[in-house]
Formats: sequence, structure tokens, C-alpha cells
Amino acid sequence: MTTQAFIKRILILRYKYISQKNFVFLLSMLIGLLAGLVSVTIKNITFGIEWLLEKVIVWSQNSIYFILPVIGIWLVYLFMKYVAKKPVEHAIPSILFSLSKKNGLIKPSKIYLPLITAPLTVGFGGSVGLLGPAIASASAISSNIGQLFHIDRKTRTLLIGCAAAGAIASIFKSPIAAIIFAIEVFSLDLTFASLLPLLIASVSSVLTSYFFLGDGVLFNFNVSDKFLLKDTLFYIVLGIGTGIASIYFSKIYFSTYAFFNRFKTNGQKLIVGGLAIGVMLYFIPPLYGEGFGFINDLLDGNHLHALGHTPFDKYLGNIWVIIALLIGITIFKAVAMTTTFAAGGSGGIIIPTMVMGSALGNVVAKIINNVGLNFHVSEANFTLIGMAGLISGVLHAPLTAIFLIAEITGGYELFVPLMITVSMSFIITRNAVEHTIYTKELAEKGALLTHDKDHSVLTLMTLDSVIEKDFIALHPDMSLGDMLHKGVAKSNRNLFPVIDENKHLVGILLLDDIRNIMFDQSLYHSTSVETFMQMPPGFIDYNHDSMKQVMQKFQDLGVWNLPVIKNGIYMGFVSKSKLLTAYRRELINFTT
Repeated sequence: MTTQAFIKRILILRYKYISQKNFVFLLSMLIGLLAGLVSVTIKNITFGIEWLLEKVIVWSQNSIYFILPVIGIWLVYLFMKYVAKKPVEHAIPSILFSLSKKNGLIKPSKIYLPLITAPLTVGFGGSVGLLGPAIASASAISSNIGQLFHIDRKTRTLLIGCAAAGAIASIFKSPIAAIIFAIEVFSLDLTFASLLPLLIASVSSVLTSYFFLGDGVLFNFNVSDKFLLKDTLFYIVLGIGTGIASIYFSKIYFSTYAFFNRFKTNGQKLIVGGLAIGVMLYFIPPLYGEGFGFINDLLDGNHLHALGHTPFDKYLGNIWVIIALLIGITIFKAVAMTTTFAAGGSGGIIIPTMVMGSALGNVVAKIINNVGLNFHVSEANFTLIGMAGLISGVLHAPLTAIFLIAEITGGYELFVPLMITVSMSFIITRNAVEHTIYTKELAEKGALLTHDKDHSVLTLMTLDSVIEKDFIALHPDMSLGDMLHKGVAKSNRNLFPVIDENKHLVGILLLDDIRNIMFDQSLYHSTSVETFMQMPPGFIDYNHDSMKQVMQKFQDLGVWNLPVIKNGIYMGFVSKSKLLTAYRRELINFTT
């Protein structure tokens, strides 16, 4: 039996015996298992590369480690140029674009590409994370399973959210935070119909992780210092600090990319980026790799091991030197991460965000404890809550931040300080930075789905679906008689585009404007279309106007039809009635 015949038989059995709801539950379980396998695979490949580098390379670590990330990025560059023959894409933004403009359809190649490029980047010490690529690969699997079983667009979107939740649940063993992440970042509706598949996917993914990796966790930490009311002000200060740091994180991300975009070739970006990364790693070794070891050392109170060997080792007896180095990690982690991306590396931003937040939280606690005012706070607690503050600010995902740290610590003892810091960080960042690293470019393109249903429906609509092309075009030098015989007599429209020999729109002609003279035969040869045409009150730019802008133009101009122009060429018209009909149909599909 061929694969196609097998799939066909499964589809027949599915339509006969399995309801749509139960089929979605089964698929969410399958996708959760596969997302767990993807997370386990990408981690093991990365650990394998790291192990090989430790065993094979005979040079001392201090002599070679700052060169390795450049080698990893170079290998990614060669693979993408000569094997994949496509540029590296950022994981979550590409998924969000697929959801809004490609009906959730993701190419099969995106299943395996992150499993190669991300381990090469991170395994060789690139200052990025593995979570984003794991989500990208799992989402591609989910999309292709949806296509295989003829799943509609809305359900396919939900299953991609299940894949994202599964990847996060597997890596952090935090199923609740994973569900909330899918809802906050992928703008899924919080309904029972979406919640249960997300829960099934998260649980099945966590079980997969337990099966392959045991009960080990990324952060082996239990809260010993409980929240004290007198520390409230300090947590507010931490919230303000993480909010400012989140703004810095976003600003440095886009400014670093703007700097690298000045270079004409990828080779130049690789050379400049490699040199910059090498210098940063030489002076600040904890920037090497993902940074989970750094976070665990800070949680254990072992800041000397967290910092590693630096050119400043002989000064580490001074706590303020340690604080200065941790501030350097806070500042340069964002720079190292973005430089790795801009130079051609592949990875995610969530783990670097946590590293930066842990360093900042630890710095704030150390300053409070050593400023000489007899204050004392828990450095481990501030380290954890600093991570939550950065996640909330950078990703605009406050609930994800709260529940992720709560699940990591195995309880809710820190729930109150988490809410204080996370809410402060989110408020400050949201007011200063409207869109996140994930969403800014998509928002500028009009391709961002949000929890605003009206906005999301307009985003899902396409201009091609509402363009009408059955208008008879006239030429400006056409006589009135020819226009009546070749245009009006053959059309059921009362509007005619007037175009020149290059198909450029030069005006429009309304039937109402010629109704009182159209039977005057004395004018048939003495007047032309140019005499009666007028300029349209506006037009739609096919390349630049989003559906939201199209709807706004109809509202502002108060017209019923607008011409569509693409690169100066006339394409057709959009009518207000068809636009509203298409909007209503899409709204019903979106909310059902």
C-alpha cells in the first residue's frame, strides 16, 4: 500500500468514526509528543557538539573558546548557502508571518533546518538559545501534519500553538507556562476549545521529556527565602530596572541589525561579527553559549564560578568588581546575542533574555546587600525574579514570565514579588516599546495577529480576494461614440477606468457624468473620454497598503470604489460592498 493510499484510508476512517473535536485532541497529543522529541533531539545534538569540542580540541579553553562561535557561524553560513540555498530565518517571527499571511502553511524544510543550524551555532558557543529553533521545528511538523489531514486554517493555527507549547513544556518542564506562552505570543483565544488541546500537547510533551531525559530540570532550585513585606520596595526597584533593561534589549537588537545591514555581503558580516564576538567572549566568558550554567551558578550563590576566568581574576576579591562584571554581562548579553544573529547564526532570544535578567537581578540584590545600609535580600530570589522581569518586558508576556518562574521553583512562594516586578517591567516597556522583537517588523508590514479580533480579521484578509477585475477599461483618446458602443453597452458597471497605452491609470469615468449627453449623437465624434474623465478620489497601493489601511481609506474618503495600483499599473477596483462582505465572512470563520 502506498503512503497516499494509507493516508486516504485513515482520512476515510477519521470522517466515519472520529468527530472533529476528538480528532483535534488526538492530533494535539501527537504534536505534543513530536514537539518533545524535537526538543530532546535539538538539545542532544547540541550537547554532542559541545562534548566533541571538549574531547577533540587539545588546546586549553582560554586559548580557543572565543574563536569557536565564529567557526559555528561560518559552518551555518556554508550550510545555508550551498545546501539549503536560503537565508537563515528567525524562528518565531517566521511562524507568526505564516499564521497571518500563509494560512499557517510552513514548508517541510523548516522541520530539519533548525535542527542543524541552531546546534551548530549554540554548540560552538554562539550567545543564543535553542528554544526558538525548537518551536520553529515543532511548528513546521504541526503545520505539515495539518496539511496531510486536510485541517482547516483555524485548527492548523491552534495546532501550531500546541507545538510551541509542547516545545516549551519539554525544555522547562513547565506545562502551564507553555500554555500561557502560546496564548500570549500566538494570540490564541482563551476558550475551552483551545485550552484543552494546548493542555494535552503540553502534558504529552513533558512526559516525552521525562521518558528520554529523566526528572532532571534546567534549574535545580527550591525557594528557601520567602517573600517579606519589607522587601516590596526593592522588588519595585527591580521591576523598574528590568523594564529599562527590556527597552535597552529591544533598542540594541534593532540598532545592531541596522549596523550590520550596512555591509554589502554576508562574508563581511561574518568577519566583523566574528571579531566582535571574540572580543566580547575574551573579556566576558559567561557570554559563551546559552548560559544555563551561568544562571545555575548564580542561583547556587557561586558567582565566582559563574564569571569563570577573566582578565580581572586578581580583582575578584572586591565585591564591586564582581558587580561591575555582572553589569557587563547584563549589558553585553544583548549585544552578543544580536551580533550572533546578524553575523549569520541561528537561535532564539528567550534563553539570552533569561541570562540577562538573572545577571541584572543578582546585581540589584548585591548592591542592596553591600551598599552599607544594613539591608539584606535573597540574591537567589532576585536572580529568579530578574529573569521574569526581562521575559515580561522583552516578550510582552507577563503571565508567561510569572508562571514559568513559579513552575521552575516548584511552588508559588514568590508569586507576590513576581507579580510586582513583572507588572512594573511590563507597564514600563509596553509604554515605551509598542512591539516586541518578534512583532515589530510584522506590525510594520500589516501582518501581525493580535488579540484584537477586528485587527486580526483584517490581517488575515488578502487584497487579492476582494479585487474586482471585470471593469471595461477605456482610453483617454477614445471618442464618446466608441466609448458608448465598446464600453457602456457591454458593461453592467457604472464606473470605467481610463488607462493609457502603458496600462497606467490616468482617470476614471462615471456613467452619471455622461448620462445627460450620452444620446446626443452630435457629440459622438467631437468629444473624447478625456473630456469627461476625472481623477479618482484616492487609490489603493497593492504593494504597501494593508487591509486595515484599505478599510480606513474607504472610511475617510466616503467612496464606494477605489482603484488598485501595483507598481504604477492598474490592477482593478475594490468595492466597499465586497470588502464588507469578505470581512463579515472572515469574521464568522475566525470566531466560530
